[in-house]
Amino acid sequence: MRIYADNGATTQMSQSAINAMIPYLGEIYGNPSSLHSVGQRANEALTDARERVAKCLGAKPSEITFTGGGSEADNQAIISAAYFGARKGKKHIISTAFEHHAVLHTLKKLEKEGFSVTLLDVHENGIVTPEQVAEAITDDTALVTIMYANNEIGSIQPIKEIGAVCREKGVIFHTDAVQAAGHVHIDVVDQNIDMLSLAGHKFHGPKGVGALYCKRGIPLTNIIEGGAQERGKRGGTENIAAIMGMAQALEDACAAIDEYQARLIPLRDKLIAGLEEIPHSILNGDRTHRLPGNVNFCFEGIEGESMLLLLDDKGICASSGSACTSGSLDPSHVLLAIGRVHDIAHGSLRLTIGDDITEEEIDYIIKSVKEVVEYLRNMSPFWRDLESGKRKHII
Repeated sequence: MRIYADNGATTQMSQSAINAMIPYLGEIYGNPSSLHSVGQRANEALTDARERVAKCLGAKPSEITFTGGGSEADNQAIISAAYFGARKGKKHIISTAFEHHAVLHTLKKLEKEGFSVTLLDVHENGIVTPEQVAEAITDDTALVTIMYANNEIGSIQPIKEIGAVCREKGVIFHTDAVQAAGHVHIDVVDQNIDMLSLAGHKFHGPKGVGALYCKRGIPLTNIIEGGAQERGKRGGTENIAAIMGMAQALEDACAAIDEYQARLIPLRDKLIAGLEEIPHSILNGDRTHRLPGNVNFCFEGIEGESMLLLLDDKGICASSGSACTSGSLDPSHVLLAIGRVHDIAHGSLRLTIGDDITEEEIDYIIKSVKEVVEYLRNMSPFWRDLESGKRKHII
């Protein structure tokens, strides 16, 4: 048995996305910037994809820029909004302590350029409140950037309400929606979103392609120079095949969100209930305001890496956090941000189930995690100290 429960890292491409790409890997191979008929066929496809992605987000086609992925979209959004603010004398940015590193590292870069950054504390349930944002905004604030849903613990933020605060204060609001797009309903107008990033491979599209929504009137700063592609804001010949695959995957995902959530949320909650039966375990993230397929736990007395290897032996693919930091020995900055201590944060498990999961597979995951946790605890001197009372349990 092989159960893939790491959809937060990447998803398997859907057959419809593959089918959408095939013509542009062969027959329709032109450069969309070329004026001849072969190039114009590719350009027509590019226009079609832009319209379809925009429709999924409630945006205008002219507000969509195709990128090489979510990280690039985050970088361009944040740098653009920061530089736009700086031209008006505003150099303060608000974000949170548990953003993806594509956001946090970009903010560090901007700090070296003279911008000031406020990272809001995150409540234990992984939620940032609109009141926190309102209190942090000053006359110098150029940008608020808060992720739509956390990539590790799955907590969904009150995006519409945060956006309303920013709109009232006249501050640009960007959200990293890489984990959310295709999994929850998004409407950039209704939710007061000025800029939004997404990545194709998180909703059964191809890797290496993403999109940035930027509300009309906010100028984009180039981070890739080289040509007039994407209205002059992203140099480099567009990857038409990948863009078509992403557009198809996003369209499919958005059309099926209600059905997807109705099926997956009960299975997610069953998995949570089963893992909560393990003594000295704790759910990370909000119980209800979370992504439909996200389950994240900490188990006291466990090292996450050992748990992942043993689960893999049982045919279960999982992670201990973001795939972007899987080589790091440091505990998750997300878990530290919500108040987990180092010893507990090291024992985390992220299971991100997909729409093909079955109830029998959920039962198998619960059974397997229980067995692995018991096995690792039985061979741990640290756990024996906890059980004997030499050390105090934290969970």
